[in-house]
Amino acid sequence: MKTINLLLIAALTLPAAIIPEVRGLLAKQDFAGAGKLIEAQRAGGAWTPELMEAHSWLGRGYLAAKQYDKALAYSATTRKLALDALKSRKLDDEKRLPIAFGASIEVEGQSLAGKGQLSEAITFLNQELKTYYTTSIRTRIQKNINLLSLVGKRAPALEIKDSVGTLPVKSLASLKGKTVLLFFWAHWCGDCKAQAPILADLAAKYGAKGFTVVGPTQRYGYVGGGDDATPAVEKTYIAKVFSEYYDKIPNMAAPLSEENFRVYGSSTTPTLVLIDKTGIVRLYNPGKLTAAELEAKILPFL
Repeated sequence: MKTINLLLIAALTLPAAIIPEVRGLLAKQDFAGAGKLIEAQRAGGAWTPELMEAHSWLGRGYLAAKQYDKALAYSATTRKLALDALKSRKLDDEKRLPIAFGASIEVEGQSLAGKGQLSEAITFLNQELKTYYTTSIRTRIQKNINLLSLVGKRAPALEIKDSVGTLPVKSLASLKGKTVLLFFWAHWCGDCKAQAPILADLAAKYGAKGFTVVGPTQRYGYVGGGDDATPAVEKTYIAKVFSEYYDKIPNMAAPLSEENFRVYGSSTTPTLVLIDKTGIVRLYNPGKLTAAELEAKILPFL
């Protein structure tokens, strides 16, 4: 029994385990406990990418609690740790440092906005976007810019060079006069699959009034089970997922493009973007919505 308990303790202190442990404590508003857990794991040693990601969750936790000054303090620490690491490596050499660094940028931007410093927040995020435009965190930074500034602006054009499904993909300009919902989905995304029946019902209900769903998607480099895949193989897999889960959404075309996700900042799937009949964005929502929530957003623009 003693041996089993020692093995359990060891497993819980492995770097990969600390992130869900920290998130669990933050869900209980135990910020002090989360901080102590990180320090105990580090124990004076180096800040690994896993520990940096865990630390970034403290900033996100304080942001969610609207304790903006504390969120800014933790995001600044995460940022410094990440920038120190970037002196000897590239941002995308592995997956956890980009998550931590991207979180620090997100928390700083959203905290500044929360404190009423919207202009400063957007300026900061645009500077970061320019600096890290060619890295994996571009999409995440763009999401935060869009959260603060896209509603009320003209919808960016879609890249429509490729698609899945059988319907031809039309430009947004060709849909002027219709109320358009962009539904960014991923082949691996369970929340996207849960959103699909809601969209199918709404498109059937309001299609005669000009409501149209367009479903951009993209490649991720793998297929079901996480197996690596060539672009051609993955497209075939995406088409299969589309046929199984999304083909019942009336008249939904599905452009296939990574650039669309970057431009619209769709680092969260689903991302829902409502565009009115004149081409102006009226809703930008990373994450799923209930049928009642989405219908309430759509009705004023039909």
